[in-house]
Amino acid sequence: MLDGPCRTFVSDCQVRAAAELVGHVWDPVVISALRMGSARRRELLTRLAGASDKVLTRTPRRLRARGLVVRDDGANQASAPTGTVYRLSALGESFANGPLAYLAQWAADNQDRLTGEPTTS
Repeated sequence: MLDGPCRTFVSDCQVRAAAELVGHVWDPVVISALRMGSARRRELLTRLAGASDKVLTRTPRRLRARGLVVRDDGANQASAPTGTVYRLSALGESFANGPLAYLAQWAADNQDRLTGEPTTS
């Protein structure tokens, strides 16, 4: 937990950097899907019921650029090629099993308040 305040401008705050990791709707979903293990593109589409092919093109690319996802090409294997396989990097695993898991648990614990009628104070 950070004890000190953010830098001079709130826009430079570490919270902003963290929020950008979940800023795209499908990014945390793909990370969560890969938390179950490596997957080929078709397997990932199955895990992400409702995701379009376009989503599965852009999201892993964006996550790879941030160092959260690694793409292994089957051509690099000595045996028969298996195609592209996506997996979490060490950084991706630390995010998926740490902050993202806690955020998901918080959402589950507060689901009734998040989806219920607004309360008046």
